[in-house]
Amino acid sequence: MAGCRSWGVLVTFTLLAHAATAGAQARPAPNVTDKDRAEIQELVTHYAKALSACAVEEYADLFAPVTGSFASSVRGEIVGHEKLVALVQSEPHCATTTPGRPAPGNGPTVVVTPSADRVTGIAELGNAGRYEDVYVKTPKGWRFQSRNVITRQEQEKNFSAADFIALRRLAGDDQGVFDDVFRETPVGKRLRSAGVVLTATTDGATGRAYLKNDGGHYEDVYVRGANGWRFTSRTYIAAGETASTQASAAR
Repeated sequence: MAGCRSWGVLVTFTLLAHAATAGAQARPAPNVTDKDRAEIQELVTHYAKALSACAVEEYADLFAPVTGSFASSVRGEIVGHEKLVALVQSEPHCATTTPGRPAPGNGPTVVVTPSADRVTGIAELGNAGRYEDVYVKTPKGWRFQSRNVITRQEQEKNFSAADFIALRRLAGDDQGVFDDVFRETPVGKRLRSAGVVLTATTDGATGRAYLKNDGGHYEDVYVRGANGWRFTSRTYIAAGETASTQASAAR
């Protein structure tokens, strides 16, 4: 009888597991109304205007609090209000003694796509590439959970935001060991990049990441295979050295 009870419990748990899985698979996409779509388009337009005007606080407020992020291959992943402010301050047209440039009108048109777990969007930028977005609805309205820039050259090499996210994770960008990089501008030091800087190549990708409290950095080479992205090589370059000087010393 004990064996029967155990079997019955096992069957019950199995059925519950299948039901939970089926429920998750059958979960409908969130209801995104015409009003939501219009508000998301306004968010995208507001982004373009705030960036053009170097309105740093206004720009940063367009992202989800704490976790909102902007990412590109050359900038790395910029997360949180403070770093988003620093990002705009470091833009070439803002890091001058006379910041600002003409507003770009209404900005790009975004195509919004709801799925079971999130609301995404793509805003085409013509020859400049496109934005790949994830949106979240907050008490202050729709905000960017993430905004990723994919250049036209990266698109031609079949790169998407998912590829750069996977590469940053592979490189260890989420472990808090990489440093921000700054550059000198007419108005002082400004943020150049955060974490891993990536370059799409014909055969895969390369990366560079500076280590905190070290001065050295990693130079990485990645390849995309059937099981996703993997390292081809990871080379540590000590502070004050370059890859070429290190190679010469090894001869």
